[in-house]
Amino acid sequence: MIDSIAYFLYNVFSYIISTIAFLISTPWLVWLWSISGTILLAYLSFVFWRHYVQQNFIAGIDWVLLEIVPPRDVVRSPKSIELIFSNALYQITKKSLYEAYWVGATIFNFSLEIASIDGQVHFYIRTPSRVKELIETQIYAQFPQAQVKVVDDYTLAVDEITEKSKWNLWGCEFSLLKNDPYPIKTYIDFGLDKDPKEEYKIDPISPTIELFGSLQKGEQMWMQIVVAASSKKYGSHGTFKTHGFLEEAGKELEKVIYPYTKIEERSDGTVFKSGRPPDFLASIAEGIKKKMEKLFFDTGVRVCYVAKKEVFRDNSRRNLRLVFRQYSSPFMNSLNRVNSTQFQYPWQFTKKSLLKLKNRFLLEYRKRAFFYLPMRYRIPIPWPITIIFPKYAHHNISVLNTEELATIWHFPGQILKVPTLERIESKEAAPPTNLPI
Repeated sequence: MIDSIAYFLYNVFSYIISTIAFLISTPWLVWLWSISGTILLAYLSFVFWRHYVQQNFIAGIDWVLLEIVPPRDVVRSPKSIELIFSNALYQITKKSLYEAYWVGATIFNFSLEIASIDGQVHFYIRTPSRVKELIETQIYAQFPQAQVKVVDDYTLAVDEITEKSKWNLWGCEFSLLKNDPYPIKTYIDFGLDKDPKEEYKIDPISPTIELFGSLQKGEQMWMQIVVAASSKKYGSHGTFKTHGFLEEAGKELEKVIYPYTKIEERSDGTVFKSGRPPDFLASIAEGIKKKMEKLFFDTGVRVCYVAKKEVFRDNSRRNLRLVFRQYSSPFMNSLNRVNSTQFQYPWQFTKKSLLKLKNRFLLEYRKRAFFYLPMRYRIPIPWPITIIFPKYAHHNISVLNTEELATIWHFPGQILKVPTLERIESKEAAPPTNLPI
């Protein structure tokens, strides 16, 4: 791989030098075309080079998978998970030119996961080893009775999905149905921020844990939420410029309120704005405003159902498609299913291509791949082509803030009595001070 990159760059620089020498004695039209070709080739060289150094940097990261066994009695609200995300996972620093374009340094990403192995439910965080201790201290700060341990990757137990494999797989991704600034329902909408009595709590993650805990031997369900401190860019209308999430949310907020805003220009030249949108729009505007007030992450969401071929159940696959339905709000936003490992049209289907699609999904789940993907993802493939060739569909990156992330990934409270959810069954406490020595 390195030799081929070096050979490519050698040819590029040779072409640039020979072109400059050629331009000295050529007519202006040939000169113009040569300059344009040189600029284009130089740009492509830069893109390939940066992709190469970033992939090399990522390949050098030492990853660890942490399993978090929650305590028997979880009495804290998901707000405590928000603090973990803010203090440990929001890893963003400004890279120098050397780090960005020579070393290929990237923003660290993390994967929040829930997995059911034969009905046994586990919570995981996949992280670079450099951040492992910080994550452990933040978890123990909020859940002193929890247990955090390094484990092997559970996905390695499933070999590739082929005709001869003993496994079958179905998976899909989820992305926000509306624009990123619109929030989904969060734990605050379910009243978990008010710390009600345990018997009155309505925990939105309970249906997910119940579904995962209902599996039989030979079945597995995986949920993966890959996050990185947000660097997503949006196109500015009518220009080639881009802007970040905060500006995009401000534009969306203005779009909601503007039709109900009265603008008056006073005699002294000042402009006075006033107005009151309808109640349902006021709640939307308030939701966008609240989403802007917390740290936000670029987010990719996947779910996967894997089972031995003899026990694979279509009902389990169908149930998994609805795993995020409780977070939907008609006026706000919802997580919408995309990029399923199934074909929608007859011309897409061949057994070989379907197996390739499933196997690619397994590989990308195992690599936790949503950011810094292969070069083919840099080329925007239009919608009609992805209908004919669904395996070339792009991943969808949404922006969720800490409140939304803590809603879809947190430890359930005591009211959830799923026996297959692994918990710490005993409390740890310091010994009495009056023990004889």
